[in-house]
Amino acid sequence: MRFFLIEDDAVVRKMLEKIIHESGLGEIVGQAEDGLHVSIDQLYSVDVVLIDLLMPGLDGIQTIKKLRAQGFAGPFVMISQVENKEMVGQAYLHGIDTYIHKPINRYEVISVLKRVAEYISVASSLDSIRRLLQTLEKNKNGHIPATTYKTTHTEQKARQLLLTLGIAGEAGASDLLSIMQWLEERERHGQAAHDLPQLKELYAQILQYVHGICDEQLLQKEMRAMEQRIRRMVFQAFTHLSSLGLADYTNPTFEHFAPRLFDFEEIRLRMQELEAGEKATKCRINVRKFLAAFYMEVKGA
Repeated sequence: MRFFLIEDDAVVRKMLEKIIHESGLGEIVGQAEDGLHVSIDQLYSVDVVLIDLLMPGLDGIQTIKKLRAQGFAGPFVMISQVENKEMVGQAYLHGIDTYIHKPINRYEVISVLKRVAEYISVASSLDSIRRLLQTLEKNKNGHIPATTYKTTHTEQKARQLLLTLGIAGEAGASDLLSIMQWLEERERHGQAAHDLPQLKELYAQILQYVHGICDEQLLQKEMRAMEQRIRRMVFQAFTHLSSLGLADYTNPTFEHFAPRLFDFEEIRLRMQELEAGEKATKCRINVRKFLAAFYMEVKGA
């Protein structure tokens, strides 16, 4: 990946550059001491912007708003020692995708940036799916509708939610984004958002109409593979939220998402399992409920 670093502390810039280089994550292609001297022209080939929250002149949030307005669409990773939840919340509302704490911890930096890399890979896969949809639509109607396949607000929120739930790097993440896109198309054609088809039917629709798989034998094989990927991903989200609740019962991510995406009694049981050091689980996870709730969440319902 290609990173641009906006940070007023030269020591922190040097540390981040060393970590990124030595870990093989990519390279720093540009640096700035504050947001005043950064413009969209400098970010032409940049994948990710690493940015400090508190800087003289123009702070991190103001800089993000400026660069978004100028057209930068890539992810922002905030770097700061600020622990004020309200301020961090404002940063998320204004466009940061994830967060690295100061003082800099090598393992945290590597973990966060690997997740971001996986997130970018998922986004790339979704773009490929969109191009396939365009091709299929063109073959069917002889033209591509001007507005049908633009990046939607739903898609953007889904990507952010994948990061929040700690599952952006899961193999099932691209499947989930395809499902969100498919459900949005169904809703445009008058089908209720909560009227989710049975999972096998849903997986078959995604594979047939999004991925263009028609051979029955291949379809059944891919349906099983998709089912396993999604179940593993949902279990990871389930465990991630349970871990957050175990560490801090008032964690805002835990408080908001745990009762919406899962049965809260099952979450509490998983917390007990984690506290006891049990890796396996006896919890029942309702994947269909998760997918429906995830869709309602990204739609803002």
